[in-house]
Amino acid sequence: MDTRELTAPPSFPALYARSVLSRPSRRLDFPRTRVVLRDQRFDSGRLTEFCRLTGFPVRDEVPLPFPQVVAFGLQVDLMVREPFPFSVVGVLHVQQEFEQTRALHAGERFDLSVRAVGMLPHRRGATVELRTELTVAGERAPVWTGRSSYLARGVDWPGIPRDAARLDAPAGEGTVWRVPADLGRRYGAVSGDVNPVHVSPLTARAFGFRRAIAHGMWTASRALADLGGPALGAARYEVDFGSPLYLPSTVRHVARREADGWSSAVRSRDGEKVHLATRLRREVTAPRGR
Repeated sequence: MDTRELTAPPSFPALYARSVLSRPSRRLDFPRTRVVLRDQRFDSGRLTEFCRLTGFPVRDEVPLPFPQVVAFGLQVDLMVREPFPFSVVGVLHVQQEFEQTRALHAGERFDLSVRAVGMLPHRRGATVELRTELTVAGERAPVWTGRSSYLARGVDWPGIPRDAARLDAPAGEGTVWRVPADLGRRYGAVSGDVNPVHVSPLTARAFGFRRAIAHGMWTASRALADLGGPALGAARYEVDFGSPLYLPSTVRHVARREADGWSSAVRSRDGEKVHLATRLRREVTAPRGR
């Protein structure tokens, strides 16, 4: 596997401009390149804004989803600069998994790496799976690992599409969330994810959505914050993204205690649509009301 090292975090405007101008590869393959960014620290201002926007308390412990926010630029860099058979503009986040072996702390120095580990046919195109690893200075094994699955619609990938196993989505009354119309722009400013489907009704309609949709990562992070805040030790958090959460919306977060953690779902106000289902494995306290 080739390694391409970055000397600084990628520039999102430059990457998105490049993605608009470049053409997808015609090869039915994906690149075996690892993108690496070394000797980084968490930006305290960005971390604070992320916590305030998603509902985590501002503490020294880093919320379990936050390294994905930091690594997202590397993911975009990989998908834009390497010869993938799709354009990154308009891709949809369909599944996510985070796992950490211990709590991460805001002052720690770390290396990040991202690589593609596979592509699969999907009934609406193809999915690409990216693996992200965070290694803390002085430690050999990754402390934090992320697995991201993105859907590139319209890509004709060989093979028979198979539906991935889905997480159970609890039903019930739950906690009401009121999601504002400007959330996509606000979360995009923190995360750097300014995909057109999130930032404006006009640009979202160009990609087949009637209004702008919330970032899946915001929804997943807000759900985890409701399940007790930062992961203070070893933890695994799995997410299935479902129906688009249009902005603005009123939704319900329904949580169910399990023997080894929690299952939860973000549902439409009437409970009929599932926007997101999650599974958290660790010892946590009861969900906080909102």
